[in-house]
Amino acid sequence: MIKVLFVCLGNICRSPLAEGVFRELVKEHNLSSKISCDSCGTSSYHIGELPHHLSRLVAQNHGMRLTHKARQLKAQDFTAFQYLIAMDASNMQNAQRIKPTEAGNYGELLLMRKFDNAQSKKAVADPYGGDTADFEECYEILHESCLNFLQFLKEKHNLVS
Repeated sequence: MIKVLFVCLGNICRSPLAEGVFRELVKEHNLSSKISCDSCGTSSYHIGELPHHLSRLVAQNHGMRLTHKARQLKAQDFTAFQYLIAMDASNMQNAQRIKPTEAGNYGELLLMRKFDNAQSKKAVADPYGGDTADFEECYEILHESCLNFLQFLKEKHNLVS
């Protein structure tokens, strides 16, 4: 089983939306028995909370239901997941600080937008404090990037839909 963890700051906007988008894409490609995903935040701001109401609204508008409860990234996540996908450079740096320093077999830490069509490596802008249009734009970026990330996994791991 390939395990993927999406990482943002508070785990209520971007990463739970990425988790929902990716889970739906995995299901559409009949790969649920081969790929699983989760999400977390690098901060403890929102532990135990549901995703932001606008993340849930945008997800619902695209046929998804987000029920994830926010949690914080832990050192153990680096051994539990093969891929940790950060939404921006700041959270990638935060994750690097949490990653165990002793030698070991750890998941690969990558930026989400490495997988956008332009491979821009830009940030997935945090829509927190924004309006529905900001959350919709976040969804669009995540959908494109998650679709390309899924294709990357299919090719790298010889997965057949």
